Amino acid sequence: MVVHIHPHAKERIEERGASEDEIIATIEKGERYPAKFGRIGFRRNFAFNKMRRGKFYATKQIELYAVQEQGVWLVITVLTKFF
Repeated sequence: MVVHIHPHAKERIEERGASEDEIIATIEKGERYPAKFGRIGFRRNFAFNKMRRGKFYATKQIELYAVQEQGVWLVITVLTKFF
């Protein structure tokens, strides 16, 4: 599976505490659902068990929005949630 990450999404990955490996794993093994504007949303939880910004979190959830063009996934944006 080929995954390209839009420059906007690359900036969000760093800001929001995700990694490119997690992005790919979310597309390959995450929950898939329809989103606005013909996009596809993906969501996956990862074990975190670390401190982030002074607070401990057990789980990190990656949520992303992507489009598929000619067999290639283009990741538009990435969100993270810690709980």
